[in-house]
Amino acid sequence: MAELTALESLIEMGFARGRAEKALALTGNQGIEAAMDWLMEHEDDPDVDEPLETPLGHILGREPTSSEQVGPEGAAGSAAGESKPILTEEERQEQTKRMLELVAQKQREREEREEREALEREKQRRRQGQELSAVRQKLQEDEMRRAAEERRREKAEELAARQRVREKIERDKAERAKKYGSSVGSRSSPPATDPGPVPSSPSQEPPTKREYDQCRIQVRLPDGTSLTQTFRAREQLAAVRLYVELHRGEEPGQDQDPVQLLSGFPRRAFSEADMERPLQELGLVPSAVLIVAKKCPS
Repeated sequence: MAELTALESLIEMGFARGRAEKALALTGNQGIEAAMDWLMEHEDDPDVDEPLETPLGHILGREPTSSEQVGPEGAAGSAAGESKPILTEEERQEQTKRMLELVAQKQREREEREEREALEREKQRRRQGQELSAVRQKLQEDEMRRAAEERRREKAEELAARQRVREKIERDKAERAKKYGSSVGSRSSPPATDPGPVPSSPSQEPPTKREYDQCRIQVRLPDGTSLTQTFRAREQLAAVRLYVELHRGEEPGQDQDPVQLLSGFPRRAFSEADMERPLQELGLVPSAVLIVAKKCPS
């Protein structure tokens, strides 16, 4: 009759009969405390009120007795033949009080356990957040480091490209000086002419033409800027075009369109044949202004 006492106690404590019977059955009839633990643990289960499919006697670990298998008449006779302990009102109240205290204690233990679990989850969430923040910070630092290295590499490449351009200009200057210097030295002096008649008065003397060894050329670029450089008077016009192509401001390594040189006034477009003529022969000595235009493809 121990299970009947436990069942009654659970019912008096406010648990539904179906839940109480199910708790006692599933805990193997180990007592009220085990049944209460099960009820408090599974009180939110959606199937807590569903009846058991297995007979109660099999769940409790025993076969149903003859009194459980008979109908209401047999149950009445069995109940009459057994002696059930009768509790006084004070004993029943005392037992109910103990059960209620046990329920309250179990409830407090459950709340404390849930609070500890919630606290542990919060600690774990914060720990994961700190780890994630550290990972993000490391990724940002790595990205900034890579960007700085990329900027340093691009700057070094730009300096190297500028250095190559300067070296090419110096080589071109040296080659031009060597080429035109030797040609000037080997060129024979013009034959002496017979002196003409001496003029009778200073006013009749013809003006002497001054010879210039250098020529100052100003080149106007299409973007509005200008370049100014001094060349030898006997240098070819191709030297001016080479200087413009090397200094017109485009990025090194990119394909550059060929340029065409024009005189300002009178308007004249210099041809490829003019590129081989000296500057003094083209009338650009001692100074001249040239205009750069992109050469149309043939």
